[in-house]
Amino acid sequence: MANERLRAALLERGATVAELAEAIAVDPKTVERWITKDRTPYRKHRYAVASFLKMDETYLWPEALTPAQVTAASESEIVTVHPHRWSVPRDAWGRLFTEAEREIGVLVYSGIFIAQDTGIMRTFTEKAKAGVRVRILLGNPDALEVAQRGADEGVGDGMSAQTRMALMLYQPLRQVEGIEIRLHHTILYNSIYRGDDHLLVNTHIYGKFAADAPVMHLRKVLGGDMVSTYLESFEAVWAGATPIES
Repeated sequence: MANERLRAALLERGATVAELAEAIAVDPKTVERWITKDRTPYRKHRYAVASFLKMDETYLWPEALTPAQVTAASESEIVTVHPHRWSVPRDAWGRLFTEAEREIGVLVYSGIFIAQDTGIMRTFTEKAKAGVRVRILLGNPDALEVAQRGADEGVGDGMSAQTRMALMLYQPLRQVEGIEIRLHHTILYNSIYRGDDHLLVNTHIYGKFAADAPVMHLRKVLGGDMVSTYLESFEAVWAGATPIES
């Protein structure tokens, strides 16, 4: 049986078998066997291939790592845990976005504290102009899910009002090429803030403001799947959200 995931990843990257083989210093015939005969490479080669393709090792070879190895790698993805969002140092938000070179992502209902930060908004614009993909997901202010979150936090219509305010504050970014904004109607169990392989994940707690809930700082580690799980969630919300035209 062929490894179609590896074959597809090569095609997606626009790379040939020979290019992959040269990049990781193996014989092209070896790479061919990994694809056509679904041979599992040594771990150092799996890491090298995953890095070259910018894919998860566990996606390319789902059976290669034991549950214990995946758990150990996932634990290594936890950089730190902040007890409250308000306790996250301000410069941590700045570094998350200013150090991004490929991808910035925001998944929130309103994320009003981000929209009100002119420094971060300027960073989004500068990064987009430099070729970084910037994607922002806001809750649809008319969605029942947004209204329910407002009720859960005890602010009633305040959540919808905050989302409308965030939309207004993001208005200038809608004209910037490379910045995409969509509205979602998803029940969020956490907000996600992404800068390349780093995430700040703000959990949601019933009866508590998001600012009072914990935030995990995660960093992608090969073989781990915590970051991958959150990124898959982001992509699922993005796929079902409605684009806002510039």
